[in-house]
Parts: sequence; structure tokens; C-alpha cells
Amino acid sequence: MVIRLPQIVIFRKYIYTNKCVVVVVVVFQENYDRMKILVDELKNRTEKIKLGGGEKARRLHTSRGKLLPRERIDRLLDPGTPFLEFSQFAAYELYGKEEVPAGGILTGIGRVSGVECVIVANDATVKGGTYYPVTVKKHLRAQEIAQQNHMPCIYLVDSGGANLPRQADVFPDRDHFGRIFYNQARLSSEGISQVKAATGEEVSAEDLGGADLHCKKSGVTDHYALDDNNALHLARKAVRSLNYRKNIEVTTEPTEAPLYPADELYGIVGDNLKRNFDVREVIARIVDGSKFDEFKAFYGDTLVTGMFPSL
Repeated sequence: MVIRLPQIVIFRKYIYTNKCVVVVVVVFQENYDRMKILVDELKNRTEKIKLGGGEKARRLHTSRGKLLPRERIDRLLDPGTPFLEFSQFAAYELYGKEEVPAGGILTGIGRVSGVECVIVANDATVKGGTYYPVTVKKHLRAQEIAQQNHMPCIYLVDSGGANLPRQADVFPDRDHFGRIFYNQARLSSEGISQVKAATGEEVSAEDLGGADLHCKKSGVTDHYALDDNNALHLARKAVRSLNYRKNIEVTTEPTEAPLYPADELYGIVGDNLKRNFDVREVIARIVDGSKFDEFKAFYGDTLVTGMFPSL
């Protein structure tokens, strides 16, 4: 069945003939205006987080011939496929004036060579890609999701290791930074200044943890990449060689737009958590064709349950 026509539409029809209707429409408009401001603010903050460590750090990063982390993910994924990002607001205003956008690491699910994979990419524009306590939590959460859903995990490593000023909070036990190694071995490619400070020895990034070292001496790596694009190509090739396919066939039906504009949700829900609203009006603006078969419509008023009709 189709959900009943939402009240707000009926109210607009009689706005000039019923005083109580005018009040409802005014409340709707007030809700809409306040929620629109909040949503716009959320979008602005999201866009700022996507920039990573700022323009200066981005310029320095690209001047070294590196792709930005989101560019790496875009080129790794199958063309035209989405990336479901996790915990974009990790570390937001967590460390006072010290900004750590997205916790300094990007995680999410994307399709690579036809296979859904969990992707973990360090953002070297944020504090050199070093690990804060929340970075560790975000990394571990991505590993947990990969394990629970039996997904391959791809690491795009560009990190300076643990953030030294906060190392006491990063290294305590295997449930913190050490657990990343426990779950999945990880290479270090930075830390040059730290090595010099600790031992007095000057070593280059390549000597400490570069491709030559791990391809020719340690034998840790399987392939030698010439640059970022070549490395991403090799990663896609490796996933394609896994012969990893889901056994379940997934089919999708043609989509149908809801009968009512989605932006009316701003006016229905509002920003006042103490003000009630009819959740059916929310459902009517989310589901295809505003179609919804409700179960037990006259029982248990505090909960609305149902399903999309099959016919």
C-alpha cells in the first residue's frame, strides 16, 4: 500500500482557512530553516575534513610525486563505484587546538577488481600520517569489519609510525598500537629524524624502509612499484588474482523516487529532540514510491515496523 498523504501537504492546502494549520506550517518552516543550517554546517565540516592536513601539507605531499590519499583510493577502486567511508569525524575536536582530520587515516569499503574490500589509507598530510590513539582505534575497527565480513583488506601505507608526543597512549598493550601488528604486519617508511636523534646515525627513507630494502634484502614485499599509480595497478592485479567471489547472487529492482521531496525531512524532524513527529512521514520520504506495508499498526504505538511491499 501507499502511506497516507503526509499531513504537511494537506495543511498547505488549507493554510488560509484554518488558524491551527497556519501554526503547523510555521513550525514546519522553522524546523526546516534550523535543520538546513545544521546540515549545511555538517557538509562544510565534511568538506574541510576531506582536505586533510591543509593546503601547505598537500602541496608538500604532491611536490614529492605522491598522490593524495583520496586520489589513491579513487584510482584503486573500480571506475564509477562508490566508497563507503568509515568514521569520517574521528578525532574531531578531540585534541583541543591540534587538528587531526579523520584521525589521520581513511578507512572504508570499496570495490576493487570486482571484489568488495576494506581499504585503509594513511593520510601523510596529517601529522606525517602518524598514529594518534584514535587513529589506532579507527584502524582496528576497519580490521574488525574486514574480519567479520570476510573481506580482503588493502593497506595504502604512508605513515611515520606512532605519534611520539602521544606514544604513551598509543603503545600500552596489544589492544592499542601493538594490536595492528598482531592483526596484520605493517611496514614503517618514515621516522628518519627519530633514528638520528636516538642513534646519531643518518639514514634515508629508502634505506630505512624503502622498496629496495624490502624487495632486495628483507624479502618482505612481493612486488616492486615504480610510483603510486604503478603500486595501485599492482594492488588491483593482486586482488583480481585472489579468485575471491561471493556465492550469493544479488539482483536489484528498478528504483522509484518517493512521492514527497526528501528535503521536507528538515521540516518534519527538526532540531528539537523534545518535539515529537510522525516517523511514517519520514518513511514516506525515504522508501521507493513511498510504499510501506506496516505491521501491527494499532499495537505498540511507540514503534513502527513494516516492509516494502513485494507487489
